[in-house]
Amino acid sequence: MTAALPAIVEELLSEMAAAVRESARIPDEHLLSLKFIFGSSAVQALDLVDRQSVTLLSSPSGRRVYQVLGSSGKTYTCLASCHYCSCPAFAFSVLRKNDSLLCKHLLAVYLSQVMRTCQQLSISDKQLTDILMEKQQEA
Repeated sequence: MTAALPAIVEELLSEMAAAVRESARIPDEHLLSLKFIFGSSAVQALDLVDRQSVTLLSSPSGRRVYQVLGSSGKTYTCLASCHYCSCPAFAFSVLRKNDSLLCKHLLAVYLSQVMRTCQQLSISDKQLTDILMEKQQEA
């Protein structure tokens, strides 16, 4: 079962994906809506997408995890299926203070899916488990 984003965000991402399929670009009004909803995180997430910082790791068992190379040079693990990121901003702003819907890394994951710019890498189930266990130990 996947967790759902607020309907307005789901609709905006869907409209952005349709626009990319039709014209290979995102209309300015969608970008303005993104900035209205996410503030400065939208610009930072778009920068991460432009720098091709998002990689989808997939394993033979069908598990999928995203890694985002942050602007600080640190790599964060994101689980799009449950809207989770391993970064401190997610833990503080999204989970603890509840004043943001997503961090810039998770937003970059969704935008890279919409814009079809996500890097892809196949790894073994053991490698994926090691990545997830490493993140759990850091928390």
